[in-house]
Amino acid sequence: MPPIIDSDGHVRETDEQIIEYMSAGYRARREAMLYFPLVPHHGWHRSIPQNDYREQDFRVPDWREWAEKLDEGEIDLAVLYPTRFMHIGQIGSPQYAVELCRAYNDFLHDQFLKRDRRLRGMALLPLQDMPSATQELRRAVEVYHMVGGILPAEGLPLPLGHPLYRTIFEEADRLGCALSVHSCTSLRDNDRFLQPNEVATLAHVIPQMRQFTNIMFSGLLNELKKFRLGFLEAGCGWVPYLISKIEERLERIPPGERPLLPSELLARKQLFFQCGEEMTTGRDIELIGDGCLLWASDFPHEATRTDMRELVKGFFARKDLPGDSKIKIAYDNAKQFYAI
Repeated sequence: MPPIIDSDGHVRETDEQIIEYMSAGYRARREAMLYFPLVPHHGWHRSIPQNDYREQDFRVPDWREWAEKLDEGEIDLAVLYPTRFMHIGQIGSPQYAVELCRAYNDFLHDQFLKRDRRLRGMALLPLQDMPSATQELRRAVEVYHMVGGILPAEGLPLPLGHPLYRTIFEEADRLGCALSVHSCTSLRDNDRFLQPNEVATLAHVIPQMRQFTNIMFSGLLNELKKFRLGFLEAGCGWVPYLISKIEERLERIPPGERPLLPSELLARKQLFFQCGEEMTTGRDIELIGDGCLLWASDFPHEATRTDMRELVKGFFARKDLPGDSKIKIAYDNAKQFYAI
C-alpha cells in the first residue's frame, strides 16, 4: 500500500471531558455548566431518523480506537480536528472562547497527541480575542507541536479576510504552519433550510465559498508566503468554478492594486482543498492541478461503520484519477500542507 496521510479526521470531544481541563472557577460549577452545551449547537440535529434511515454506528473514539483505525487502513498519520467545538465561532464572550480553546487544546494533546505519535493536532483558536488567538496558536505549535490552527467557516461577526483577523495569519506565517478554514454550521443558517438533509448538503460548502472569496479579494496572502491555507470538509468541486469567477473580477483591477490571483497562490503552494469522493475530482485535477488536493477519512463522522482498509482501497482503485495524482493527494500534498 502506498504511504497515506489522513488529512481530516476527528475527535468527538464531550463536554464532560473538556470541563476537566477548564480552570477552577468553571469546574467548581460543573453541574450548572454541563446543564447546557458548552458550545452552542446549530439547531439541526444530524442523527434524527428522518435524516438517515441506515443503521447507525456512532463512535466516540479514544486514542486507542484511532490507533486501531490507522493500523486497519495502513495509514501513516492522521490530523485530528474537533467535532462539536468546531462551532467555537458562535461563542459571544471572548473570555469564555479563550477558556474553551485552551481547554480543548490541552485535552487534545493529553488524550490523543501524546499517546500516539501518528496522531497530529490542529489547534482551536479564539478569534473573538485576537491577542489570545495568536498566543494560543503559538503555544499549540511550539509547546504541543500541533501542525496549525483552525479558522471557523461560520459564526464570527466578520469574514476572515477582515483586517481584524490579520494577526492570526501573520503569526501562522511566522511559525510556518497551516491554517484550515473548516466547515461548520451556524445558528445563522436556520432561516436558509427547511429539512436536515438540506443542511448536510449545503451548510458546509456555502460558508467555505464565502470565506474563500473574501480572503482572495482581501489581498491577505500577497506578502505572507510561508503559511498554507486549507479549506476542509466541503469537497473541491466548487473550487474551479469559484476561481474562474474570482479571477475574472480580479483581472478588472489595475495590476499594481490587484490581490494575487488564486492561480498564483496555487502555484506558490499556499492553497489546499480536501477532495471527497465526489465525481468531479478528475475534472478538478484537470482544472486546478493535483498539487493542492488532500485525502481524508472524516472518521468517525460517517453514520455507518468506517472500514479504513476499504476506504483507502476504494480511493486507490478509482479509475478516473491518474496513479501519480493519487499519491500526491493521499500523501505528498498533506505532507507539504501540514509540514510533517
